Amino acid sequence: MRDWLRVLVMGVQAALLAFAAPALAATDPWRAFDIPQFEHVLVRDGLPHGTVTSIVQDRRGVVWMGTFGGLVRYDGYRMQVYRQAALDPKQLPDSYVRAIAPLPDGKLLIGTNAGGVVIFDPATMRFDRLPVGDHGSAHAKIFALAPAKGGAAYWIATEGGLDRIDLKTRRIAPVAGAPGADKSFDPRSFSVLEDNRGHLWLGTNAGLLLRRAGSARFEKVTAPGTAGAILADKIWALRQDSTGRLWVGSGQSGLLYLDAQLRPQLVPQLSGTEGLARRRTVRDFLETASGEIWAATDGGGVVTWNPATGEAGRITHDPAMQASLPGDITRALLQDRSGNIWIATEVGAARYNPGGRVVMSLLSSPLNPATLSDPNVHAVWIDPRRRIWLGLGMGRVDILDQKAGTIRRVRLTGEQAERDVQAFAIGPDGKVWAGSQGVARIDPDSFAVTGSLIPELDSKLVLSMAADGADMLIGTYDGLFRYSTGSRQLQQYVNDPADKRSLAGNQVRLITSMPGGETWFSTITGISIARPGQAGFTNLRNDPADARSLPQDYSGSIVRDAKGRWWFGTFGGLGRLDSLSAPYRFRRVVAGLASEKVNAVLTEGERVWASTSDGVALVDGNTLQVRNLGPREGLRIDSYIHRSAARAPDGALMFGGLGGLTVIDPAAAKPPTDKPVIAITNLVVDGVEQPFAGLPRPGDDLELAATRKGFRADFALLDYRAPAATRYSYRLDGFDDDWVRVPFGTPPAAAYTNLPAGRYTLRLRAEVGGLFPRAIETTAAIAVEPRWYETAWARIAALLLAMAAIAAIVLLRTRMLQHRAARLEALVGERTQALRDANDRLEALAGTDPLTGIANRRRFLETAAAEFERARHLGHPVSLIIVDLDHFKSVNDTYGHGVGDTVLRRAAEEAVRACRSSDLVARFGGEELVVLLPETDADGALRAADTLRRAIGVPTELDGRRIAITASAGVAEWRAPDESIPSLLDRADRALYAAKRAGRDRTLLASDALEARRAGDAA
Repeated sequence: MRDWLRVLVMGVQAALLAFAAPALAATDPWRAFDIPQFEHVLVRDGLPHGTVTSIVQDRRGVVWMGTFGGLVRYDGYRMQVYRQAALDPKQLPDSYVRAIAPLPDGKLLIGTNAGGVVIFDPATMRFDRLPVGDHGSAHAKIFALAPAKGGAAYWIATEGGLDRIDLKTRRIAPVAGAPGADKSFDPRSFSVLEDNRGHLWLGTNAGLLLRRAGSARFEKVTAPGTAGAILADKIWALRQDSTGRLWVGSGQSGLLYLDAQLRPQLVPQLSGTEGLARRRTVRDFLETASGEIWAATDGGGVVTWNPATGEAGRITHDPAMQASLPGDITRALLQDRSGNIWIATEVGAARYNPGGRVVMSLLSSPLNPATLSDPNVHAVWIDPRRRIWLGLGMGRVDILDQKAGTIRRVRLTGEQAERDVQAFAIGPDGKVWAGSQGVARIDPDSFAVTGSLIPELDSKLVLSMAADGADMLIGTYDGLFRYSTGSRQLQQYVNDPADKRSLAGNQVRLITSMPGGETWFSTITGISIARPGQAGFTNLRNDPADARSLPQDYSGSIVRDAKGRWWFGTFGGLGRLDSLSAPYRFRRVVAGLASEKVNAVLTEGERVWASTSDGVALVDGNTLQVRNLGPREGLRIDSYIHRSAARAPDGALMFGGLGGLTVIDPAAAKPPTDKPVIAITNLVVDGVEQPFAGLPRPGDDLELAATRKGFRADFALLDYRAPAATRYSYRLDGFDDDWVRVPFGTPPAAAYTNLPAGRYTLRLRAEVGGLFPRAIETTAAIAVEPRWYETAWARIAALLLAMAAIAAIVLLRTRMLQHRAARLEALVGERTQALRDANDRLEALAGTDPLTGIANRRRFLETAAAEFERARHLGHPVSLIIVDLDHFKSVNDTYGHGVGDTVLRRAAEEAVRACRSSDLVARFGGEELVVLLPETDADGALRAADTLRRAIGVPTELDGRRIAITASAGVAEWRAPDESIPSLLDRADRALYAAKRAGRDRTLLASDALEARRAGDAA
């Protein structure tokens, strides 16, 4: 009957949880998509073993970790590892460290797997081994350590029972009535806890035991049903939270808690064998600063429970997400004094900052439905139902419903498949129009996709769309199109260099409706303004001679702030326009931006947020002060996509990037109130490591004897937040004239040798970036005693002797130096010229293919990168041809490789003769040639490819033999301005292989290659 009631209660709790979910989503609409993202500390960072078993923080703020391979001391940059040294009584007796407990006096109590209990003394740097057996611990395998009430003693859970150690006398004794002392109990003890009322709890191999306060007897804790099964299981974890609940973690039955009346309470989705823990051992508990309960499991990741909402969750390893939990076998949890949560796993430690809530990153994983279906977010748009539409790569569309906490995934079909989705708009039919290669339509209710909505545009890459009455305005790489949904007529507008009122440029990146019925079209060569009743366009362009003109022609976002000012994103920084009346006078903002290439702009009140090619910036709309988001705010995505931004229904700011969606909570962008500590974490004097207990604290003195003149002080900001983004410097007042910056990527340390006698002040500084940059400093006084020869009388005597010696040798020295200088000058001249000649020869050889004498792959990639940058700046097209000799293997097989080499050299020579002097012909590998065609579009490249193939196809006469070959070619035009060299090569290569499959001896354009492949597949 009780079991039935308990099941009923769990069902009611689950139902309440389901009703609470919408309310929770209303409170935090992003919670369903907010996946903790971790920094990892792995073997490659210095861990002696991947399996981390315990994590603690000592009183100085340094983190200690126990592993299978030793004990680790970690300050965020350096690891000091202590391993087993069985024959050295001052070192660890066993490298497998199971438990660590920081003691109030700075020492560490350590439990090992086979070496018993050890105390590390930071004053002596010794590991003091405590006895095992008589007058020692009941067994050498130590599972857990827990403080006794009052702090003067610790409980020790071992393989052989429960012991107690008096910290003052270091005497270990068995606990009367406990397993080990009482043979009626199973001795294996895995966990121990003395609660705030003095009750002693012991988790054993046969269940949970309790010794009530004031009692000397242990009793078995039992309960009916599921709770009883948990309490009778192996109990590996015990923790009391701030409300007095006692949390109990079992071997295979999940977890529960005991309330103030010591009654077991089941936790929906976490109690029992079918819970989120998945029959995995619960190893540790943590109550976070926000009140959530986290439980580490041995194979099921970390399970969580929110007491305020009743919501349960699970944090696991996702192989597709680099920032996920590194492994699902978790053994220990810690929330440090800065609020970071540390998780010990079987592949290292993970660190998560729950306080970095300014930025949330929505990433991609095929294994998690709460993530994006593709990592690149090309368009962000809000529909009339307040749903968030994301245009992704590969023809994918994700629709985020914040209210439901779900992501609906849609894939475009037909010509729109496999192409970047870069624009959305509501059509006159009320459907969602999606622009990729051509236009598709998506039903907002059923999400059914209709492809090729405007067949005439199926070959055009759509960049922007907007409704204009019954018409649709569509921006492409080939100009602006107006499509009448009634007559289905399509009208095109393009740039005419001879017509100043024509469209400013043919790449229409964004269409913005402005006051007064005006429509502004952002292109890569300026902004075009269309006014009602006015023919043609008014164009705004950058004038290098006018600092108040449009900052740069490559333009995108146009947004308005709370003061009515207009902000423009360009590739020359931000532009602010205070009035829409001519003449248009811009205020340029570029100082402080991580990059001048502003991709997208959003406003929030009088503040402006801008994504760039190198991050996200916040601009004060009044003072124009710029601050850049950083890792401390949670920023994980570095590079962003042009025009991809929108404001979410809840007010969050969304920026699409290469790698995911950045979501910014502007209300959380407040100056920090914490006071992180910068500390000396290790000190080496004349090559000898100093005891940790004597490390200088702020204001302490460090005295160096006369014979000890060098030291190295390792230091760190002990908040463990974004350590890679923290910049360090140091200065020794009385010795250094200025601050000495620690090189990027180098663990912070201040090192000095041969210091003169005197008193100094060592200043250490950590500079943290982000929205609220600040510098944290600390000081330590350094006193160096003088040697005898550094006293005043010794210096006076030395000075007199030196003056006499100088007078005697100055003349001789001068003459010798003059003679030597003349000889050296002549020698240097000879060697310099020889070096220049050698470098010139090496440079030519490094960029030349030795067989054919044409450029090699390295020279081609260098030249292509420079040409892409030039074309991007000037707006010129660039094309590429990949040529492959057909059946070249048969030439080698029939005539031999020597003849094959001759044929290949002749083909290279013919290719060079067939191309322009401005083209670059290179051997890319084997019998494959590649040709870079500057200022050439696809049509020109096709013609060039056919000419080249015909030249190569002329038979070769060799030793009376006539050798005829043919060639196939693939052509691709660069998709300016963002396509990479590997992408262009890949498209041309696919076109080449399509030509091969189509019968060889032909040329195919990259867009034709797809049709050829389809025809081959159909056949």
